[in-house]
Amino acid sequence: MRVVSLFAVGGLALSAAACGDAPDEGGSGSSPAAQKYTACMVTDVGGIDDRSFNTSAWKGLQAAASENNNIEPKYVASSAEADYEPNLTQYVNQDCNFILAVGGLMTEATKKVAAGNTSQQFAIVDSNPGVSNVYPMQFDTAQAAFLAGYLAAGYSKAGKVGTYGGMPIPPVTIFMDGFADGVAHYNQVKSKNVQVLGWNKGTQQGLFTNDFVKQDEGKKVSDTLVAQGADIVFPVAGGAGLGTAAAAQAANGAYSVIWVDVDGCESAQQYCSTFLTTVVKNIPDAVKDAVIKGADGETLASAPGFLGTLENNGVSLAPYHEFDSKVPAELKAEVEKLKQDIIAGTVKVTSAAQPK
Repeated sequence: MRVVSLFAVGGLALSAAACGDAPDEGGSGSSPAAQKYTACMVTDVGGIDDRSFNTSAWKGLQAAASENNNIEPKYVASSAEADYEPNLTQYVNQDCNFILAVGGLMTEATKKVAAGNTSQQFAIVDSNPGVSNVYPMQFDTAQAAFLAGYLAAGYSKAGKVGTYGGMPIPPVTIFMDGFADGVAHYNQVKSKNVQVLGWNKGTQQGLFTNDFVKQDEGKKVSDTLVAQGADIVFPVAGGAGLGTAAAAQAANGAYSVIWVDVDGCESAQQYCSTFLTTVVKNIPDAVKDAVIKGADGETLASAPGFLGTLENNGVSLAPYHEFDSKVPAELKAEVEKLKQDIIAGTVKVTSAAQPK
């Protein structure tokens, strides 16, 4: 998975329809706009530049348009949860062919609007509202986060690693569950006692910013974890996690970060020196494939939907980038072996937040 144009998002957004605008009456070429397959995306509150799941979904729409020039992508940004339903309804009224909701927080709004417009094709990332005309794209990120937890435990010098979330919702806690279990697996295999700060899988209690945008909140929570001794921090908080990355960079290597969703060394290049790896959720390919299928006339229903796993590369660990020479070869090999064991089913990864 390559995210080569994330920093062009701002420029690319200029070509997208502005919030509330009706579709153009004329296309960019000789074909009339009516013949275009419009793929319309409603972002979560993190916005198009969150370097995380909104950015990933927009990249998928753009990739679909690059592969099929009959596809016209556009998006509207939500600044608050109250915007979800109006933004979705706006695109229904604009006769978009494909309407994508990004993020589990949009579940109820998507369910309501889709149930009232049964002939409209919807899709959603990180949820399954259970409505026949909503195509769900979900990801078993616990699998890849399990690898990250094992890696973090093996790489930590302090014997303490930390994690925190944006909000206590399944698309967030699934990462934290997998991470905690990966550390526990390392402890079991190696007879160690690496501690996980910020999350208790058993009680489902931990640290949260209650926000996916405010970087100062992310910094505040990670500062707490570092003060408690963590030398690796795993933020699952969208753009708010950039506060942790910036603080780690300022700390000059005192601790490192494991990023989420999009390879951090490509989506937030200025902080690459802090990213040990990224737990990747391959939203771009899932979105691209769904849009192309829709443009080809395929009806996308709620079942079976898409489930990303280690086996189908729907989730993965990103390369180690600047940490490649620092991670011991033996630990790299163990992580790769663990990946194959999870795929084979010999190591079980469980989380109450896993897609059903």
